[in-house]
Amino acid sequence: MRFIDLAHRWLGGLIGLVLLVLGLTGAILAHRNAWIGLPGAHDAPVQTTDALAATVERLMADPSARPRNIVFASQDFGLNRLSYGRGAGGAYADQSGRIITRWKSKWERPEIWLFDLHEHLFSGDQGKTVVGVAGVCGLGFVITGLILWWPLRRGFELRPWPRDLARFSILRHHRDLGVVMAPLLALSFLTGAVMVFRPMTSLVLGPGAAAEVQASLKPPRFQPAPLSANPDWRGMITKARQLYPDAEVRGLSLPRKQGELISLRLRQPAEWGEDGRTTVWFAPDNGQLIVARDALTLPSRVQAYNAIKPLHTAGLGGPIWRWTLTLTGLVLTIMGGLTTWTFWFRRKRQPA
Repeated sequence: MRFIDLAHRWLGGLIGLVLLVLGLTGAILAHRNAWIGLPGAHDAPVQTTDALAATVERLMADPSARPRNIVFASQDFGLNRLSYGRGAGGAYADQSGRIITRWKSKWERPEIWLFDLHEHLFSGDQGKTVVGVAGVCGLGFVITGLILWWPLRRGFELRPWPRDLARFSILRHHRDLGVVMAPLLALSFLTGAVMVFRPMTSLVLGPGAAAEVQASLKPPRFQPAPLSANPDWRGMITKARQLYPDAEVRGLSLPRKQGELISLRLRQPAEWGEDGRTTVWFAPDNGQLIVARDALTLPSRVQAYNAIKPLHTAGLGGPIWRWTLTLTGLVLTIMGGLTTWTFWFRRKRQPA
């Protein structure tokens, strides 16, 4: 038990600040669609084939200024999000295709740099690895915290904030609040870790799940062909809607290199995630349909994996789940901040 206590305290002291950052940024980002105060941000989405085709044709009219990716307006956010590729920034456009605002650097948009802080700690792939490690450690904190709490359960007292800032009060508050929030904290840590470390998928969904997911979600390859100067955007959208008439068109992506295809991502009503995983691929030179992948016919473990991101990002469940994850993030912020403070600055002095 002493070893568990030491491991819990020392690891918490070392990564408590990381958990504070992840909890606070996660709570804020859960509501980013509500606080982006741009014209058209709260418009209802228009999903008719003609409207979508006209928007894409307008945005893609100039081959030298095309976005590489479009995420179409949704029920929660009435603007189209455009990405111009690594280092080229992005933009928001209304549903007619008119650019509302454009940025070259992530520092120009708070939701962009907050997301980078949450996912990468401003440190690229290395930061993302640290975030994944923090998620794995967080799972360990939940398990060891429950073990350490059990012998002290008779003194349980639920408080949103410590009785005072004495070390004993903070530790008691930490234990009791942590045990109440343990299921939600564990879910956030687990889904976050799986999103960073694909091998964690096999731990959660069973042996071989990671390979099954990778094989099922791998995009098709195609004989190298240049991107046409004027692809038949309307024809592609029309074909996708014919295949999945009840689906929302959620995104369009251009090939980044030779051998890749134009892809349209759709969300069918039974899919959990806001962005959808049903995908239709087209040849970049002539717009010919190459492959259509129905997310609802994928293996059950792959469908379960597809539900992990919306569980983590509040992309499903509406306001109730969004505010539940907001509470989880705020609790993690409080626990991470107080843990760091008590470990490094509030330790009891030993008598001489």
